[in-house]
Amino acid sequence: MSDAPTPPPEPAAVPQTFEAAAFADATGATATQMAELERYRTLLDTWNQRINLVGPSAMSVFWRRHAFDSAQLLALAPEARVWADIGAGGGLPGVVLAILLKDTPGGHVHLIESLGKRCVFLREAASELALPVTVHNARAEDVKLTGIDVVTARACAPLSRLFGYARPILRGKVRGLFLKGAAAEAELADARQSWNFEATLIPSRSDASGRIVSVERLARV
Repeated sequence: MSDAPTPPPEPAAVPQTFEAAAFADATGATATQMAELERYRTLLDTWNQRINLVGPSAMSVFWRRHAFDSAQLLALAPEARVWADIGAGGGLPGVVLAILLKDTPGGHVHLIESLGKRCVFLREAASELALPVTVHNARAEDVKLTGIDVVTARACAPLSRLFGYARPILRGKVRGLFLKGAAAEAELADARQSWNFEATLIPSRSDASGRIVSVERLARV
């Protein structure tokens, strides 16, 4: 594979005005899933007033900026059942993925977060929504997991460092899908100084300037 952009399964971006109904249309989410996503949105907003989970201004565009940005990953790995979210923070993309995978046999998401306060929130959200998740209060590079299909991260670290965090999980047939912004190509070029890997840049469907970096066969130079 190459770093050249490849067409996404749907149009690369959505209008800035994008609310719950548009999310349901774009993803095919059920009424139950939409209700659980709304409960998660409310929890996230409430907790965000006490601890830093997401930028407060971004809550006004939750359905596009957070929910759809996260949910688009499922279309890129439709057969994946077990995910690991590095630097899970407020649960993006991990909690959104868990809600959408909840009724999928074998669906499970590992939420990896080093900050204890954020893990308290993640556990409360998982408990209230009865989600198929495991919360790991640890540094990603210290977590040993097997049976993972996809490892992901959003707003965690530049790729050169993120690969170090992901390396214990991103082995064998495991695939990385990392949500990035317009600097994705520059981050890939920098990462190649320390890492060997195969990568594809996929345009984001939620943000015209965003990119999803698909990574396989990661190894140190």
